[in-house]
Amino acid sequence: MRYNLLFTVTLLIFAVIIVNSTEVEKKAVKKSGDNVSNMNHKKATFGAGCFWGVEAVFQKLDGVKETSVGYMGGNTENPTYKEICYENTNHAEVCEIIYDPNVISYTDLLSAFFSLHDPTTLNRQGPDVGTQYRSAIFYNDDDQKAKALDALKQIEDGKFFKKPVVTEVTKALTYYKAEDYHQDYFKNKGIAPHCGIGVVNVTLKEME
Repeated sequence: MRYNLLFTVTLLIFAVIIVNSTEVEKKAVKKSGDNVSNMNHKKATFGAGCFWGVEAVFQKLDGVKETSVGYMGGNTENPTYKEICYENTNHAEVCEIIYDPNVISYTDLLSAFFSLHDPTTLNRQGPDVGTQYRSAIFYNDDDQKAKALDALKQIEDGKFFKKPVVTEVTKALTYYKAEDYHQDYFKNKGIAPHCGIGVVNVTLKEME
């Protein structure tokens, strides 16, 4: 009886350890995207409305190696899709991009970003309304910040849009990867992307 009791307790302890380690792994996956595995690759993060369509556009670009969608820029930890839609978490829907700068530049990514949505509508893209749909560039280093600000100046000087651009340029904060069913949404559904609301084809020059 004593040995059976000891064996049962040992199994319970082992089970608790497994459950706890699994929860830690889930949290690690939730915040994945902080590291770039290939030293030659870089990371870019953009918010441009519905992240399904944003990801679909960037996936087609040569030089883009990986994409995922998630949440950034809010004031709560580990947000869910329901929370960012119906609670005041202030997160933006974002697409995180891992790219090869030897194939595609950050300026090229900015050109695509400004072309795939309407950066003149505050907290809105078409029928989608809310702060989660805001136009945002989350820069990951000082070079990206400088190029993003230069892009805004080029757009202002070139009068690409009839109305003022309201895109925010903000330092990248913690990236929370969205739920699995949001990843590669259109590809997995087998349907054509239809979230993009681009109104102008923007081609930016490399910063001097």
